[in-house]
Amino acid sequence: MTTHLNELSATEIVHGIAAGAFTCEAVTRACLVRIADQEPAVRAWTNFDPEIALAQACALDRAPARGPLHGVPIGVKDVLDTFDMPTEMGSPIYRGNRPPADAACVALVRAAGAVILGKTVTCEFAGVTAGATTNPHDETRTPGGSSSGSGAAVADCMVPVAFGTQTGGSVLRPASYCGVIGYKPTYNTFNRFGVKPAAEGLDTIGLITRSLDDIALVRAVLLGQPPAPIGPMPAPPRIGLTRTHLWAQAQPETVEAVEEAAKRLNEAGAEIIDINLPDGFAELSRAREIVNDYERAMAMGHEWHHHRDLISERLRKIIGRGLEVCHADYVAAVRLAERCRAELDAVFGAADALLAPCVRGEAPEGLHYTGDPGFQALWTLLHTPTLTLPTGIGPNGLPVGIQLVGRRYDDERLIAASKLIFDTLGVRRPWRGQRSKRDGVR
Repeated sequence: MTTHLNELSATEIVHGIAAGAFTCEAVTRACLVRIADQEPAVRAWTNFDPEIALAQACALDRAPARGPLHGVPIGVKDVLDTFDMPTEMGSPIYRGNRPPADAACVALVRAAGAVILGKTVTCEFAGVTAGATTNPHDETRTPGGSSSGSGAAVADCMVPVAFGTQTGGSVLRPASYCGVIGYKPTYNTFNRFGVKPAAEGLDTIGLITRSLDDIALVRAVLLGQPPAPIGPMPAPPRIGLTRTHLWAQAQPETVEAVEEAAKRLNEAGAEIIDINLPDGFAELSRAREIVNDYERAMAMGHEWHHHRDLISERLRKIIGRGLEVCHADYVAAVRLAERCRAELDAVFGAADALLAPCVRGEAPEGLHYTGDPGFQALWTLLHTPTLTLPTGIGPNGLPVGIQLVGRRYDDERLIAASKLIFDTLGVRRPWRGQRSKRDGVR
């Protein structure tokens, strides 16, 4: 079967364009054809203009190679500013909002030659109230959130890479539910200028892709570094199997995904180390809620006082809870997080990465609830880098990801370990031929 250009990874696109095998315009057109075919069902995009995308691609074809992302289409979650497209944040309050400049991350990839294909659907203010996006594997199920459109667009081969943001689990959960790769770097790794804050002590810009090589490529651009291949592990990896205090909430498919991954990695020569988190870590789930609610309430001050009637009921409840949090309780939650971060080196011990559950199970039915962020939110509060790989499968044939956790500021080792792990385990579900309800794919 011939691979269509829209199914290529960003790395493959860069190499193909450089070799003269195809043009930037051809790649962008292939993505636009896919979107035209699938968007009526998937509904991954908002503020999307094919003419703007094609104009960028054609300009790139007329010029010398601009940078390491020359010709790569990228989707941008609609909480990240773009100067040439509205940024509406999933809210009627910001309908038609035109920022004067790109967010820092958008500006960096654009300068490196990326085609900003369009804005992807976000839950309201990167929160809990879902947009219209459906899961590419089953349109009756959630794609996850809040980076709903980014996860769905990448999974459906509309675009090879998309930006997401994570305050609880908004990158890893949609990646897991949609069967792709999600990467949340160490907190504050990617510059957040031009991002509407949700909870500043948690907010992290991340990436959703179908390739770990693409994670490394785009990450290098965002750090101002020359791209380099993912380095090999110097020895068989040591993996800390970490079920966490939330393990009892894992559905059978997540239990199987985590346990099967540990078993197969052990058989392949990896050292599996059982790691129990210290007792105090069980309090982090509640602490994350306090930090999130308090900081979100403060960040939404203007909208709360001037446009409260245009805020969804679910978000109003969260803001209301945040306004009731006393500052001393907020500080106590932040201090708990800081103490637990200080214990992370001892938690990891000799492990190169931790293997942990990512989601409760496969994507829930319905489009109004985007899933429980608990398994991801724990590590978001700890500011660790995390990755999800689509190695499991649920009882309805839907993807289930595992979560890999690295030490803070040791993202490169996490990516290298993830590459080896993914090569060993493989993906349990193809990214092509989605629409299981419509096409009968299982």
